[in-house]
Amino acid sequence: MSTLSVTDIPDVGHDERKVFDSELQLDCVVEERKAALKNHSLLMLNHDLDTSSSSSPNGDAPPEMSCPLPVEPAHIKPDPAAEDTPGSIDGQPVKRKKGPAPKMLGNEVCSVCGDKASGFHYNVLSCEGCKGFFRRSVIKNAAYVCKNDGRCEMDMYMRRKCQQCRLRKCREAGMLEQCVLSEEQIRLKKQKKQHDDDTARTSAVVTPTPPQETVCLDPQQQEMIEKLVSMQKQCNKRSFLDRPKVTPWPQSQDPQNREVRQQRFAHFTELAIMSVQEIVDFAKQLPGFLELTREDQIALLKTSTIEIMLLETSRRYNPAIDSITFLKDFSYNKEDFAKAGLQFEFINPIFEFSKGMNDLQLDEAEYALLIAINIFSADRPNVQDHELVERLQQPYVDALRSYILIKRPNDHLMFPRMLMKLVSLRTLSSVHSEQVFALRLQDKKLPPLLSEIWDVNE
Repeated sequence: MSTLSVTDIPDVGHDERKVFDSELQLDCVVEERKAALKNHSLLMLNHDLDTSSSSSPNGDAPPEMSCPLPVEPAHIKPDPAAEDTPGSIDGQPVKRKKGPAPKMLGNEVCSVCGDKASGFHYNVLSCEGCKGFFRRSVIKNAAYVCKNDGRCEMDMYMRRKCQQCRLRKCREAGMLEQCVLSEEQIRLKKQKKQHDDDTARTSAVVTPTPPQETVCLDPQQQEMIEKLVSMQKQCNKRSFLDRPKVTPWPQSQDPQNREVRQQRFAHFTELAIMSVQEIVDFAKQLPGFLELTREDQIALLKTSTIEIMLLETSRRYNPAIDSITFLKDFSYNKEDFAKAGLQFEFINPIFEFSKGMNDLQLDEAEYALLIAINIFSADRPNVQDHELVERLQQPYVDALRSYILIKRPNDHLMFPRMLMKLVSLRTLSSVHSEQVFALRLQDKKLPPLLSEIWDVNE
């Protein structure tokens, strides 16, 4: 058994007195806190503790409670009320700035090709064309080949020339494949939206609404609508008279026959030419159109023609046979469009849009007003006199709103729903540009009028 020697005891010297003093002062602190709990509320105690802790900038104890030996924080139980919470400074919460994402100024460019951007698509600021291209490429799992070993500089011209480099640039810009919805997801999303719309319409019918002011068309609006419908019928009649001039649709079903394929393509392009001529004739008769400069007239027609053609196509859609009828006698299904050289990436959206328009059950006046509104769109590229174009468009917008309120007094969503169809046409127009480029790759030369109106450089 070992014994404890004097040398085993450390020589504390004057430090021993410091330790004893520190322990006595800690006891004093505990006794003071107990007394405060008995005589004061918890709120007053927290206030006193905060005041004492803030009196010394270096974190030292106040003079009356100071001790020669520093006290370790672990020896004192922290006060929960004084602890900092996450996202706070000195116990005070930090207010985080919240709000919507910055609004677009209108001059943003696509991160892929440099064209005018329409918004953030798949995590990247891009145009409608690159958005649609990336979506189709991901859904089809497309594999493109670059003739320049992947070294193409991407811009508005090269985006139609090299699909591999365009897809690469999309990914480099930050587009995410996981943001692209599959066809099944899109179908389910449309079904949910349709269900929500039906529920909203049902609620609008069931919920009593206060009596609204009676809406009626003034004589000028009534005259304008009647004139538009008459102009449209007149233009359609001219095309019907030119029907015998159209190249006949071949009866042969041989898919390998080059002459048959060319004949089908010529048949469709001639129908397209007749449709373009109808649109130009209709536009020239619109009040105010000839007041515009020739440059603005051309700019409006070049960008609106394909959208109006798609509107006219939707008018001719027959849901019973899932076909589109031109000039009363020519009916075509999806397979017929494909036989003429069009891609299903363009055919399917056309039929989907036509089905949606058919569900709205629009009459001739509503179609005519929509076409006029579409022509007078001031945000078209290369339009100079935006103010005049907007002023010319406004009477047609007002007339359409009044006409819908009179015809469908219980359907308050019809007017915005119809205007949203014009937004959908912008997307279809971008898909059409891709289709025109694909036709050129197939050595299908467009007639001069279509090449000019669609800005195709042969």
